[in-house]
Amino acid sequence: MDAEGFIHCSTLSQAVETANIFFRGTADLLLLCIDEQKVAAEVRFEAPAVSGDARPRILFPHIYGPLNLEAVAEAIEFPCEADGTFRLPARLSEFRSS
Repeated sequence: MDAEGFIHCSTLSQAVETANIFFRGTADLLLLCIDEQKVAAEVRFEAPAVSGDARPRILFPHIYGPLNLEAVAEAIEFPCEADGTFRLPARLSEFRSS
């Protein structure tokens, strides 16, 4: 956050694609399930902040300030597959349609 002034986030429907673009092959990721209503800092939905992101028309949540722990509902292990790609952990699949 210090370098850019905000924390990059993704919605549930954006998380897998973001992980596959920026973290392919990373075995030790965690998904933080954040309750936006409990975030103390300002949350803005904006275009990608990373140059070269091929998704310029999609809005992503950015947290402008520290993430307070009360807003983190759950931390879920998010390991990559054998080929380095990601898929949504089974325990989150049920939320994808909501």
